[in-house]
Amino acid sequence: MTALAEEDRLDGVFHALSNRTRRALLRTLSAGPARVTELAAPHGMSVNAISKHLFVLERAGLIRRTRSGSIQSCVLDAAPMATADEWIRGYRRFWSGRIDRLAAFVEQGKE
Repeated sequence: MTALAEEDRLDGVFHALSNRTRRALLRTLSAGPARVTELAAPHGMSVNAISKHLFVLERAGLIRRTRSGSIQSCVLDAAPMATADEWIRGYRRFWSGRIDRLAAFVEQGKE
């Protein structure tokens, strides 16, 4: 995958995760596959409204949808979140380093 394609995928993952309804859908799907109607019910949304959220998650590669007749089901694919986690981890190292230096500074002030 090219660097640009990786950045586009990361944009898609962060966009998908930026909405609380979509995060709740992922939480639900982390327990196992679910039908679209089951996913819509707790949110008080129509199947059409939930489908718009599912489309964003699907485009980001975070879910896979299957159809059996008129029944649509979704399953979580958390693999794309690993790229987002890796990106965040880089900043975690940055902040950990800053905190370590702050702690050393505070300790020097006590001496």
